Amino acid sequence: MLCIDAPSLVIAGAGSGKTRVLTYKIAYLLEQGMQPWNILALTFTNKAAKEMRERIATLVSPEKADKLWMGTFHSVFARILRLEGHRLGYDNNYTIYDTADSQSLLKLIIREMNLDEKIYKPSAVQGRISAAKNRLVLPSGYMSVREFRDSDQMTKRTLMPEIYSRYQERLKQANAMDFDDLLLNTWLILKHNPEVAAHWQERFHFVLVDEYQDTNFAQHQIVWLLTNQRQRVCVVGDDAQSIYSFRGADIDNILHFQEAYVDARLFKLERNYRSTQTIVNAAGSLIRNNREQIKKQVFSEKEVGNPIALFSAYSDKDEANIILREVQRAHRAGIPYRGIAVLYRTNAQSRQIEDGFLYGRVPYHIFAGMSFYQREEVKDMLCYLRLTVNPYDEESLRRIINKPARGIGDATVRKLFDAARAEGKAVWEVIASPVPSQGGVTGCKTPSPLGRAGERLSLFAAMISSFHEDAATVDAHTLALRIAKESGLQEAIFSGHDPEDVSKQENLQEMLDGIAAFVADNREQGQGILLSDYLQMASLATDMDRNNVDKDADCVNMMTIHTAKGLEFPVVFIAGLEEGLFPSEMSEDSPRALEEERRLFYVALTRAERQVVLTYAKSRFRYGKMEYMRPSRFIREIPAEYYKGQGVRDMGQENSFRSPVMPDLQSGRSEFTRLSPNPSFVRKGGVTPSAEKPSAPLPTKEGLGKDLAPGSVVLHDRFGRGVVQAIEGTGIDAKATVNFENAGTKVLLLRFAKLTVQ
Repeated sequence: MLCIDAPSLVIAGAGSGKTRVLTYKIAYLLEQGMQPWNILALTFTNKAAKEMRERIATLVSPEKADKLWMGTFHSVFARILRLEGHRLGYDNNYTIYDTADSQSLLKLIIREMNLDEKIYKPSAVQGRISAAKNRLVLPSGYMSVREFRDSDQMTKRTLMPEIYSRYQERLKQANAMDFDDLLLNTWLILKHNPEVAAHWQERFHFVLVDEYQDTNFAQHQIVWLLTNQRQRVCVVGDDAQSIYSFRGADIDNILHFQEAYVDARLFKLERNYRSTQTIVNAAGSLIRNNREQIKKQVFSEKEVGNPIALFSAYSDKDEANIILREVQRAHRAGIPYRGIAVLYRTNAQSRQIEDGFLYGRVPYHIFAGMSFYQREEVKDMLCYLRLTVNPYDEESLRRIINKPARGIGDATVRKLFDAARAEGKAVWEVIASPVPSQGGVTGCKTPSPLGRAGERLSLFAAMISSFHEDAATVDAHTLALRIAKESGLQEAIFSGHDPEDVSKQENLQEMLDGIAAFVADNREQGQGILLSDYLQMASLATDMDRNNVDKDADCVNMMTIHTAKGLEFPVVFIAGLEEGLFPSEMSEDSPRALEEERRLFYVALTRAERQVVLTYAKSRFRYGKMEYMRPSRFIREIPAEYYKGQGVRDMGQENSFRSPVMPDLQSGRSEFTRLSPNPSFVRKGGVTPSAEKPSAPLPTKEGLGKDLAPGSVVLHDRFGRGVVQAIEGTGIDAKATVNFENAGTKVLLLRFAKLTVQ
């Protein structure tokens, strides 16, 4: 079809080749005689713009491709502002502040206003100002937006309007703009200078926009101002892949495009060239549950392919073991590690899976992110734990002596370390000394030449000493909770409400939950449960961390689903499909948010070319204790037929499952060996344990081990199903050696073991 004289909306389903559509449309316009400088193409990444330009160069000519107005929204509008910025009082040599520059300026303003930086965190303040600018809200209109007022009231940031106003004034004085100003100022100039808008409308005879579902309000409005006269605009995107509302993306831009451009024509790219029929059909069945969408019927002409593999795990630990096992099996059968991706909803979920890969010797890489143990808040907590066990650990001390801020500045720390070197002592000895050192920086009880700094050092030393005293007797989880609270780390991390803050909170909570699980598991196995025992395990994990592998090395890709958008892999694992986790508990009260969660799952499914593996856990360590988890509703929204292989009889009604039949991968239709059977059954209305004999509780302490014998089948709430290999001892000393399906062999003290007999 050909459409170059009317607005056009191209809905490009996953894997349908939308980049090719834009490339060939631009090439066609050039071949028809349109000058390259009269074409504007807007993308979201420099990579996309570069790839498009290179393809056009091969289709037309490098000379024409180079003269196109093509680039990201920000780069193109920055170019326009070099020419038009004087209308707002800027000269053409204005500076563009990056995130660090912006936060530095905001930090200065916050200090000048004598505000509490724990409440007015520069990153949080910047995030709110960015949201306002992307909504085209100026300082003068900030208070008119109820959403901003309510949020500021909740976070106690009631002086946001004044900060925003001062920030804009200081930017103007410095002849500088931040990234969001590139959008805001472009809109202001076009909106309030009709002759300027007319000039750029005349310049751009055709405007094309990639990934339109990800545009925010400001971007949509600028595109409208550039195209409302000629109406020669083509936008390409997929409403089913709109997953960035937390960044300001507004799905209404694509859903209501035909209302804004009343003569717009709609085209649908519905053939998926990436995935098998099973994957495409399953994803389509899922997304049809959304009410807000542009209906389409995506299809694949590739092979039917393997059914989706669904695994039920007894716990998050068991889930990690299952993923490890299936990744190893796929690799042994010839799938390179780089062809496998493990996706999850939140960054915090990576810990268990990383631990499994580390001890299973599977190389992995955190795509566009950091390993769990390398994240700032996790490293901070680890340093507190290390310093608690060993106060002489100078590297840990240096990192957290003023984290969170307690008035011990860099100058004080330098003097402290200089004094220690001068006296030939460890830094801890200087801090903990009851008498003043010659440097005058000790935590002494007598007045210090540094005044308040000396007092703060003294308080810090007393706190660490108190933790250290408990380290020999108190279990690791109990002590870690105390450290997180009394150090101030917990309060500092949990004071924010922005996405970055929430991610840090999840990571810290995951670390504490991991310590709780460590204590529970080691107690059952009769092993150490003190902080020193945990740190020995954690040190091995961090030492084995392979996240710094070469990006071209053969390793499993681990990432959040948001990060995976735009990527594809032969085999995709999607972990943590449980209510409250995926979909997120934050979407429970919002139908619109729930629909975005469903779109996120759709994106995850359609990253796979040949095989999808879904996992969920029946229980997880959350907030220090085991919690029962319900399988995600998204599992039930995919019909049963996509959970079984060809040749397997119908398993019953839609959404009524028995054992999810794993692919017949030994029939020659698959690239790797048969996935192991799933021990659970999925039934109508939810996923429940398999129909087995009722579980019998273990006997009381007086009869420990009485009903157990080699060959007994048992269930453990963390390790899953296993078979007893041997029983040793009697009474409170009774032990059972159990070979678990996914966790391997464990020796458990029966007085602590959470076992039930099957």
